[in-house]
Amino acid sequence: MRQHGMKITLGDDWTATVTGEPLRVTPGFDFSSPGVRLAPYANREERERFLLDTFGSQEWLWDTPDTLGFDRVSRELVGAEFRLPHESASAEDCARLSSVPPVLPGGLRADEERDCRLEVTSVLCRAPGDAELTCLRDLDVLDEPLQARIGIAPDVALLVQHGTVVGWSLTDPARHLTSACAAPDPDPPSPATRRLLSACLDLITDPLLDEVQDREPAALARLREIHQALRVQREDRHRADALLSLISNLVEDYGDR
Repeated sequence: MRQHGMKITLGDDWTATVTGEPLRVTPGFDFSSPGVRLAPYANREERERFLLDTFGSQEWLWDTPDTLGFDRVSRELVGAEFRLPHESASAEDCARLSSVPPVLPGGLRADEERDCRLEVTSVLCRAPGDAELTCLRDLDVLDEPLQARIGIAPDVALLVQHGTVVGWSLTDPARHLTSACAAPDPDPPSPATRRLLSACLDLITDPLLDEVQDREPAALARLREIHQALRVQREDRHRADALLSLISNLVEDYGDR
């Protein structure tokens, strides 16, 4: 399907047109948040300037939607942030994504300069081995075929159904693991990191997250086991530390009592 020139609704009846140029920004999978960042900035100060210099969907006071930042002159998409939902879909529901359309690269140009609100997704679908993470508005999305997947950056795509953005996906999340605004390690992730990423995703999503928060002994034992494995891993330390940042917080909040 040809996507260049296609109009899509992002939120609040706010539309954009698909262009031929995706972002060249390397995605960062910030596990401390957790979420995915397409960031033309390298620290908090640069991020604040980015938010001031762009328009689109941005956080405001206690409201934290997903972020889409568009340049005020060209109206082109120049950055984005997506939050990972805490609810995992069942394996049966995730299998329903097996026939999604191929990713076709493309950028976005806002049809007008005004702010909108892109709701965060509510459910996470995990491919086998967590080779891809797909985040959906809700499970009702799976009841009908997706219309398109727009690759707005390397390994990051927006999911479109009936002309509306209904989710996003990240391919090879282990490769993109990082903390805050730091760039991901350019070397490939180790097999141990891939296994530990899957274990950590179990811990930060329901139903295991609920069991950790309820301090069920088996869940806490699993939490401490993964925490220790991350602490002693010698290879791929940048990614291990990225995972450790959030897991350590869970241990501090629930595992030490």
